[in-house]
Amino acid sequence: MAGRLTHRLAPLAAIIILVAAAGATIAANHAPKTPQALTEEQIDPARLLPAPPADGSVRQKDELADVQRIYRTRTPERLAQAQWDNDHEDLTLYNATLGPDFDLAKLPATAKLLAIVDNDRGIAAGRAKSFFKRTRPWALDPTIRPCDYKPGANPATSYPSGHATLGYSVGYVLAMLMPDKAQIILARADDYAYSREICGDHFASDTEASHVLGTAVAVQILANPKITPMVEAAKAELRAAGL
Repeated sequence: MAGRLTHRLAPLAAIIILVAAAGATIAANHAPKTPQALTEEQIDPARLLPAPPADGSVRQKDELADVQRIYRTRTPERLAQAQWDNDHEDLTLYNATLGPDFDLAKLPATAKLLAIVDNDRGIAAGRAKSFFKRTRPWALDPTIRPCDYKPGANPATSYPSGHATLGYSVGYVLAMLMPDKAQIILARADDYAYSREICGDHFASDTEASHVLGTAVAVQILANPKITPMVEAAKAELRAAGL
């Protein structure tokens, strides 16, 4: 009897173990991120950004009119690019700009440095969104369907743009690592930011704030003495790859 009971309970025990393991993985994935190169003070949004235009202000209404114009006159080709950019809030955003030799899977030193930039810019942008709580354009004009449309999404997350902050922070670092390619990198950062307006996701002042925040994050990371050896290793690696 005891043997039969043990046999029957074995699958249940295995399921419990798998569920517990999955729960631990989910908890780890949702654990709050911490800055890797910057201090809490260095990502304080109140110290880095001015307040956005207030809800109902003339400036906000003017900005909304600009978003509506851009949204309604966009071409299918530019929308397709904006949708791709929306779907790639990650370090692949510069792949097409820099060509096939820029493969982070083969550039571990560069990938390690940019991962730190990505981590810290994500925290900085998230803190700023929570601090300023600016209303998104699509919440003010329900006829706008953003590229990242999700029913029930929090509308108070407009300022700054997380995508644009990524583009500008990583773009600044790449421009410092590859000064000969700085112009095409920085142009790509601007175009990536503009995609957020094409999508109807953000106002122009949101992406302007992202430019400020992304650059501030990048400058402060590069100024950290602990990061200097990583910067030199990335430079050497990129030179060796012909970039």
